[in-house]
Amino acid sequence: MSIDIARTGAELELAARVLELVRAAAGPAAEAEVMVQHNAEALTRFANSAIHQNVAEATTSVRLRLHLDGRTAGGSTTLTGTDGLRALVERTIAAVRVSPADPTWPGLTSARPLHHSAGYHGSGENSGLDFGFDEATARASPAERAARVRDFVRAAGGLETAGYCRTVYCSAAFANTAGQAVEGRTAEAGMDGIARLNGSDGVARRAGGRLGDLDGAALGARAAAKARAGERPVELPPGRYEVVLEPEAVADVLGNFAYFGFNGRTFAQKQSFAELGVEQFDPAVTIVDDPLGSRGEPAPGLPFDIEGTPRESLVLVRDGVTEAVAHDRRSAAEVGAESTGHASEVSRTWGPIATHMRLEAAPAGTEPVLPADPSGPTAESARPLVARMERGLLITDFWYTRVLDQKSLVMTGLTRNGVWLVEDGEVTAAVSNMRFTQSYPQALGIGAVRGIGSETVLLPDSYAGVRFAAPALHLASWNLTGNASG
Repeated sequence: MSIDIARTGAELELAARVLELVRAAAGPAAEAEVMVQHNAEALTRFANSAIHQNVAEATTSVRLRLHLDGRTAGGSTTLTGTDGLRALVERTIAAVRVSPADPTWPGLTSARPLHHSAGYHGSGENSGLDFGFDEATARASPAERAARVRDFVRAAGGLETAGYCRTVYCSAAFANTAGQAVEGRTAEAGMDGIARLNGSDGVARRAGGRLGDLDGAALGARAAAKARAGERPVELPPGRYEVVLEPEAVADVLGNFAYFGFNGRTFAQKQSFAELGVEQFDPAVTIVDDPLGSRGEPAPGLPFDIEGTPRESLVLVRDGVTEAVAHDRRSAAEVGAESTGHASEVSRTWGPIATHMRLEAAPAGTEPVLPADPSGPTAESARPLVARMERGLLITDFWYTRVLDQKSLVMTGLTRNGVWLVEDGEVTAAVSNMRFTQSYPQALGIGAVRGIGSETVLLPDSYAGVRFAAPALHLASWNLTGNASG
């Protein structure tokens, strides 16, 4: 099963055809925007240490949003022939005629160029087609993904393993009747696997813009080391513990910040903790949404959103001060701001959500240099932080996290894939999983951050097109409220 790579310019031509049909059918007064997107995702899954599924899907979708006579309606299709496009236009026009008035219509994105990242190699005034793009990842074969699964399984040394390796390719174009016309493409690779021994699980994940950067053997060895170190766990009493969160757990914190905190819709509705210009976090904390990539990484996202707004790096928190939230055109208009390029298919319902969150790592050279310990449970990115802990917990991962109070972002959830007791800088015992109830912003508040790792790890989300860049994080307090067994 091979991935179909769309011809350069094909989506932009398709978008222009839809606009022509709109003008012919609805007249020059109609405001219209068209997003044409070709998504191709391939997934190789394994369980019981063997590949059991290899699937690939490629779909081209056309989305039309139309504003006419003060009313707005939208529609979509995967039928890209003349009849399919004409039917899309006709039914969208019919829908807009019977839609309620839309007094909050924010208007269309005006014609403007894309932003360039440090690694940008643009191929034209409308295009970000070489936006750090890795052709080999876009065209990756099942055999290439299977090779990484094989390496993962072999490196686990006989432990039971499960997980996936995926590659994703996306090319897209946007055009509207205000003259905006842009196109771009991106590729993503991700691997997520566990190793299991006597009920003890270890995990290893990585994401990137190049499949060639994913080392299945290194990931399998890390997952197996964690599983072996997690046997015979002890139970600890509930309470507040000093913790080191490994990057996998930090990714959960970032994801919930994006979904509930730095969301322009929840901010406009005053349901977010975010207060612009206020020092809400420890001065060590800087959080950026980075869709264009940096530090030599290929761009993880398209260089524009579904409203055609160019994307660029957005600093959400700088040195502890909240500076911005993510906006689409509607949420921005509601608070008198500008769109930050975060419109999506679901942003009108769920709000604009940052999808490429990065917690900035500490500068290199600010941590002690420790000898490698490949057989231990601690990821290399977290070991210097663990060495500083007098008594606390090393936590690999969170799961099943849910919101208890959205305004203060109090979350509850469970630890997963490895927890260890640390005493005098040394791991002394595996600990059984525990439930926590914790305000995420409070945990990263002023004076609460004792250290940030100097190594950033790229991590895949369960949804393609979403990833996190996270170092390990040393926090003064985390509220563990009970044992998972009770």
